[in-house]
Amino acid sequence: MATKKAAKKKPAAKKAVKKVAKKAAAKKTVKKVAKKAAAKKTVKKAAKKATARKAVKKTAKKAVRKVAKKAAAKKTAKKAVKKTAKKAVRKVAKKAAAKKTAKKAVRKVAKKAAAKKTAKKTAKKAVRKVARKATAKKATARKPAARKASAKKAVKKVAKRKPAVRKKKAAPVALPATPAPLI
Repeated sequence: MATKKAAKKKPAAKKAVKKVAKKAAAKKTVKKVAKKAAAKKTVKKAAKKATARKAVKKTAKKAVRKVAKKAAAKKTAKKAVKKTAKKAVRKVAKKAAAKKTAKKAVRKVAKKAAAKKTAKKTAKKAVRKVARKATAKKATARKPAARKASAKKAVKKVAKRKPAVRKKKAAPVALPATPAPLI
């Protein structure tokens, strides 16, 4: 009986060993699969990193190009601005020069006008002087004639008052030696 039991036990033990061995093999395969999966994951991660790096490089290159383009555009814009500024400065300078020449011309005209005014004034003064002289001459010419007339009137008056005096010769009236010419 004991041998039969032992014989019966043996295959059970064998089965148990087989089970254990199967379990161990299964664990190994599981581990292998897990390792492979982990390796795949790491590979994927590395690939992702590489692609990300590539993308970063691309974007960086693009950004650099953009910046370069912007810098070039700025340079051209600056050049254009400088050109326009120079043109504007030239225009302003031309205008200032034109204003200066215009001012000079205006000054010349003003000087001429002032000279004309002074000439007119002097001419007027001269005319006034001449007129004064002429009036003075007329007055001096009239004075002796008036004197003569007044002397005659006086003689007549005296003759009217005193009839005896008429017979007598009238005393000669002192007249100026040379009468002034009438104008």
